[in-house]
Amino acid sequence: MRVKVLIFGQLTDIIGLSELHLNDVSDRDELVRALNEQFPELADSKYAMALDKKVISQNTQFADNSVIALLPPFSGG
Repeated sequence: MRVKVLIFGQLTDIIGLSELHLNDVSDRDELVRALNEQFPELADSKYAMALDKKVISQNTQFADNSVIALLPPFSGG
C-alpha cells in the first residue's frame, strides 16, 4: 500500500520536505511509528493528521493512494 504524506508549517523544518511517499503503511499508528523512526524529532512535535481532507484522531485504516496531511497547531485570529 502506498500513501502520500503532505507536511505543513514548522513540520517541514523537521522533515526537510513538504511531501513524502511511503509504502507498506496501512493505518495511522503504523504511519506515526514509521515517521518517528525516520524523523526522531517529530516524536516531540504536536500535530493533527488528516486523511483525505478529514481530521483523524484515532487509528484509522488507509486505502491505497490515500493522502495524509500532517498539520501543525494553528494560531491566529
